[in-house]
Amino acid sequence: MRLVVGISGASGAIYGVRVMEALHRLPDVETHLVMSDWAQRIIEEETDYTAAQVAALASHCHHNRDLAAPVSSGSFLTEGMVVVPCSMKTLSAIANSYSDSLLIRAADVVLKEGRKLVLVVRESPFHLGHLKLMTDVAQMGGVILPPVPAFYHRPQTVEDIVAHTVGRILDQWRLSHGLYRPWAGPAGD
Repeated sequence: MRLVVGISGASGAIYGVRVMEALHRLPDVETHLVMSDWAQRIIEEETDYTAAQVAALASHCHHNRDLAAPVSSGSFLTEGMVVVPCSMKTLSAIANSYSDSLLIRAADVVLKEGRKLVLVVRESPFHLGHLKLMTDVAQMGGVILPPVPAFYHRPQTVEDIVAHTVGRILDQWRLSHGLYRPWAGPAGD
């Protein structure tokens, strides 16, 4: 399986890092990573990782300005793309097909080819403009998956909450991960 991972400059860089770590552990998944300039800075501001360490987790890492990279073409077959986290600027560019960078172009290609695009939008609260952009992307076939925690698995740490969201992202492609305990009904059933 071949997946594209975009990391934009929104807060919540740990979600992108953890997705890359989880995919790196799956031997049958080839990853193509694209990080925005701000993503690289936010990774270093919010986590103990460098952008280079995150890039090393990818099968292939492409510069965000390289619009000739394989992921910019629909003829380069992938199972889809996740943008994690997805800033409102990135959401807006995707919703409006404003492909001025590789991250946006790759997302646009995924949509035009009818492949799965998952956007882990990171902003709160949402105003009407944000909601309209999310609706536009959903109407084009994208999946809006904000990092909203669940508590049925009884998380004990922030890492448990992050792992749940990462697991839900991987669930979009039916990838086995063991990152959280799926809901199986109320205890005692």
